[in-house]
Amino acid sequence: MKKMFGFIICLTALLTVAFFTTSNETTTPDNDVPMVGILQLTSHPALDLIYQGTVDALNEAGYIDGETVLLDFQNAQGDQSNLNSMSTRFVSRGADVMVGIATPSAQALANSSKEIPIVLGAVTDPEGSGLVESNEAPGGNITGVSDLTPIKEQFSLIKEILPDAQTIGILYSSSEDNSIVQAEQAIDIATEMGLETQIMTVSSTNDVAQIGATLASQVDAIWVPTDNTIASAMNTLVTAADSNTIPIFPAVDTMVEEGGLATVGLDQYELGRLTGEMVVAILNGESDPSTTPIQYLDQGDIIINEEKAKELGITIPTHLLEQMK
Repeated sequence: MKKMFGFIICLTALLTVAFFTTSNETTTPDNDVPMVGILQLTSHPALDLIYQGTVDALNEAGYIDGETVLLDFQNAQGDQSNLNSMSTRFVSRGADVMVGIATPSAQALANSSKEIPIVLGAVTDPEGSGLVESNEAPGGNITGVSDLTPIKEQFSLIKEILPDAQTIGILYSSSEDNSIVQAEQAIDIATEMGLETQIMTVSSTNDVAQIGATLASQVDAIWVPTDNTIASAMNTLVTAADSNTIPIFPAVDTMVEEGGLATVGLDQYELGRLTGEMVVAILNGESDPSTTPIQYLDQGDIIINEEKAKELGITIPTHLLEQMK
């Protein structure tokens, strides 16, 4: 009986050791597998496509989540405190590379580490936002992709579609550095083209309905930059503009799909792919952020919402329809 009792105790001890050993192996990440933290500001189609493009580029290079790389994706849902805590999470977990999708995300990551490589996914003006020393020679731990849109081409498109337009409304978020930069450029370009501008800003998505309706009642068309606040409330802005039969010319291709009329826009998915390729180069030891210039897409595509044009009674020139994506 005593021998049996002793055997049971020994067996129990062995099983206990085996259990904790197995549990430890399951929860401890493989140190040989790199970790990439991806921080997205909020959810809207443009940013979602950038994320998907980033992941697809990693996959094609052989970096498969859960196998050859650990991807820690965090979405801050537009909350600054979330951006800060999620950035700290990446650092504490020992991320090998961090990706910031949208300017506020990138700024939060930059504040969290001066050593871990950071790749910008769709930051309009990295230099102007204070993220790099210059767009040509970043000089620190940050490089990445700019989503600076072809604003001059966008205003030329407005003039081609609406040759009689005189006043263009410009609507953007006053809290987004990237939007301020674009709006300033748009004002100068519109003035050069002989167009008057009416400027209004919002501080949150809650302002879009009222301010959008007010602006739509005073202008011939509305232009909006690459702006995360506006993008998150695009349906609201479209409703306000439609009630005044005013077309919206957004800077982003996905916003045309959501009810804008037309744009010369960058492919958001391709921006993501370019972001992912830069992450791969860093993981492979082929790129140093300090000496890697900010990357840009070569050209934009003409994107037209024909259904919206019919709804608003606007005739799109044939040559533009032939050039559209």
